[in-house]
Amino acid sequence: MSSKSSGNLPPRESGLQRSSGRSPGKKKKPSSGKRFLKLFIIILVIAGLALGLYFANLWLTADKVIKETGISKPVPQENSAQVKPLSMLLLGTDYRPETGTHLTDVMMVIAFNPKTKSATIVSLPRDTRFKAKGYGTNKINSLYPSILAETKDTVKAGDTMKQLIGDYFDLKIDYATVLNFQGFRDVVDALNGVNVNVDMDMCYRDTADGTDINLKKGAQLLPGKEALDYVRYRKSNCHPKTKGSDDFDRNRRQNEVLHALLDQAKSFNGIMGATGVIQAVGKNMDTDLESEQMKNMISTYWNISKENVQFMPVTGEWKSPYVYINDDELTKAKQALQDELSGKGATAANN
Repeated sequence: MSSKSSGNLPPRESGLQRSSGRSPGKKKKPSSGKRFLKLFIIILVIAGLALGLYFANLWLTADKVIKETGISKPVPQENSAQVKPLSMLLLGTDYRPETGTHLTDVMMVIAFNPKTKSATIVSLPRDTRFKAKGYGTNKINSLYPSILAETKDTVKAGDTMKQLIGDYFDLKIDYATVLNFQGFRDVVDALNGVNVNVDMDMCYRDTADGTDINLKKGAQLLPGKEALDYVRYRKSNCHPKTKGSDDFDRNRRQNEVLHALLDQAKSFNGIMGATGVIQAVGKNMDTDLESEQMKNMISTYWNISKENVQFMPVTGEWKSPYVYINDDELTKAKQALQDELSGKGATAANN
C-alpha cells in the first residue's frame, strides 16, 4: 500500500520546476521595470548631487563678487531692500577696451518696491540738453565723464550724478551703479544670447573704435556684440545706406532688450549661465551699494515678473545738437517714480 501511494505522487524535482519555472539554485532575474527604476533613481541621485554642487559654486561665486564689488558697510534693518523702497541711478557707459571712453549712452532712474515686487524704470535720451551747476549746459551723456575726469573717483562721480539727476527728477536717489558696454556684451553671452525682433536692417562702420554693425531685419538670437549693436545703432554710412534712428528709438530698443533679458534669465540658459552673468557684472560694474544690500536686492527681486516692471522712456524734440525734453512726459515720469516708491506703481502698470 505504501509503495502504491508513493507511486502516485509526482516527483519532487518536477514539482519544483513547474511551480518556479527554474532549476533549483538558479537566481531569478530582475524584471526590466525594476532595472529601469534602479537606473532612474541612480540618475536622479547623480543629477541632484551635480545640481547641488552647481548651486553651491554659484553661491560662492556670487558671494565673492558681491564682497569684491560692494561696499563693506552694515545696512540698518529699516534700510534693507527687503523692506524699504529704494531708488537707483543706472548708467551704461560706452566704455570698451577698444575705446576707453565713459559717455553714458544709457541713463535710467529705477524705483523698486519690495511690498509689490515691482519696479519703474525711467530713461532719458543720451542727447538731452542738461544744465548742471558748475558744469554748464551740454548733452547729458557727457556729464558723467566730465565729473569722473575731475574727481578721478567712480564713487564720488556717482555721488555727484545722484545729486544732479535726483534734483532733476525731484527725487532723493539712494544708489548709483555704472555698468559699461563690455559688461552688457558679456552678460548677453553668458545667457547664450538674447531673443530680439530686429525691426529693420542696420549697417554702420567706424574704423576708429572698431564698430561694425551689420544686422538684418527679423526675429533672431543675438550674441552680446550684436545685441549691443542693436541698442546703439543710430545712423548708416554703408552703401547702400540703411534707415537711421534717433535717441527715442534707442531707448525703445534698450527697453525691448531688457525685457527679453528678463525672460532669458529665467530660462534654462539663464540658470546655467548665472555664474557667467555674475562674473561679467562684477568685472564691469562700479557701485555704491553695500555688499549686504546687494544680497538684499538679489533675494528680494531675483524672480521679479516682467509684467511688474514698468518702462517709461522720456522723449522730446530733436533740435540739433540737443533733445529738448517734453515737460508733460517728464512730469509723468516723476510721478511714476514717486508712485512706485509709495506702492502704487504695480497698480498703475497693470491698468
